Amino acid sequence: MSIDYGWVADAMKQTVPWVSTAGVEFTEVAADRVVCALPDLEHQRNHVGGPHAAVMFGLAETASGAVGLASFAQQMERATPLVVSSEIRYKKLAKGPLTAEAVLTRPAADVVAELDAGTRPEFAVACTIRNGDGVTTAEMTVVWTLRPNRG
Repeated sequence: MSIDYGWVADAMKQTVPWVSTAGVEFTEVAADRVVCALPDLEHQRNHVGGPHAAVMFGLAETASGAVGLASFAQQMERATPLVVSSEIRYKKLAKGPLTAEAVLTRPAADVVAELDAGTRPEFAVACTIRNGDGVTTAEMTVVWTLRPNRG
């Protein structure tokens, strides 16, 4: 039986206003993998006619955050997800609509075990940004932490 993660898209749109403002759509959502899409919007283009680098970054970071929410939803009452670091590598000039695929790089159970042990776990999410033809235009790694909430 598969779990319905449709609530993740709604939660992201409600809690992160930029997601709706930018026009990000969630096309696939699973516990350890999310794919987001962004249409080609003229007001988000750069000086060479492609999506601005900040928009590409935001798309991938949004997908990575959705992975964290889907993977660790049961931990949200006791921990807050926060970005520790991000690194983006632009590979090819992006043009047109984009997708960002974000994948959790380690088992969620390992992260939860660290949280249970009283540490502040970190986990990386690998993101691939592609154009409408499926060509990789950028790769990004976002490192997240689950910061334990203070009672």
